[in-house]
Amino acid sequence: MNKTLVIASRNGHKIREIRSFLRVLPQYDIYSLLDFPNYTPPEECGSTFEENALLKATHAAQALGKWVLSDDSGLVVPALSGAPGIHSARYAGEEASDKENQKKLLLDMEGLEGIRRSAYLECCLVLANPEQVVKVIQGICEGEIVDKPHGSNGFGYDSLFVKHDYKKTFGQIEESIKNQISHRAKALEKIRLSMELNPIGS
Repeated sequence: MNKTLVIASRNGHKIREIRSFLRVLPQYDIYSLLDFPNYTPPEECGSTFEENALLKATHAAQALGKWVLSDDSGLVVPALSGAPGIHSARYAGEEASDKENQKKLLLDMEGLEGIRRSAYLECCLVLANPEQVVKVIQGICEGEIVDKPHGSNGFGYDSLFVKHDYKKTFGQIEESIKNQISHRAKALEKIRLSMELNPIGS
């Protein structure tokens, strides 16, 4: 019998990315919070990506009585004292669109040049069951912010972020390539290997 794993997100982009990594594990039936419309996630009140990921994983695991994989991630610009950081998805306001968040970021970075445009994407994944937290994993992807959006692929700040040693933004490269080099890809690869070696529920 297959094991059930719930992705603690309703973000279609994140769900698709995570599913693309876990599809090589046919022993798992992968669900998301879209399959549990009556579930209300907790307020993300942590001060770090890890704290928020832990909160989302433990809350969902206990409320749903299932194994859960949560993700909390975002963009960090050291020259902006770490902003947008944990507020990446709502940098320009609670209901802000990706374009509005990008516009605010570019305005805040006006006048910054060279190394001061350095940034990194950080992802924290947490695997938990109703009784305990089983795994906490981080992934980081370093690069820089360009001066205007390029490309329409991806989501979030992808069209502004260029990884070190690459010439195109995440918004310009193919999804298959991004899914090999991104912050989430690095964290998901570790989770996948962990689940292969130590199947959940065993």
